Amino acid sequence: MSTIKIRTKRVDGATLIRVLITHPMETGRRKDEMTGETVAAHYIRTVRIEHKARTVASCDFSTAVSRDPYVSVRLKGGEPGDPIRVSWEDNQGQKDSQDAVIE
Repeated sequence: MSTIKIRTKRVDGATLIRVLITHPMETGRRKDEMTGETVAAHYIRTVRIEHKARTVASCDFSTAVSRDPYVSVRLKGGEPGDPIRVSWEDNQGQKDSQDAVIE
C-alpha cells in the first residue's frame, strides 16, 4: 500500500495537484516518553512531482516539516488523462512513488 495520496483538479486552464504523504517526520530531537531515549531522525528529504515524465516540482524537505506532509502544486496546462507521478525519498533510504492521471 502506498504512502502517497494524489488528487488532481482542472481549474481555469491549469491543474491543481494535491499530495498527502503518510510519514512520521521525526526530527531526531524528541525523547521517547517510556524509555527516555532520543528517537532517531526520520524525515523525507526530497519530493518530486512529474507530469508526462517531466519534473514540474522538486522539493527539498528537512526536519522542520510536520508529520504527514501535504504538498500542493499548480501546473499550467495539463489535460485529463495525462500521467502524474509523485515520489519521495527519506534520510533512511526509504522511498515510495505513486502514479495518477489528471481528472
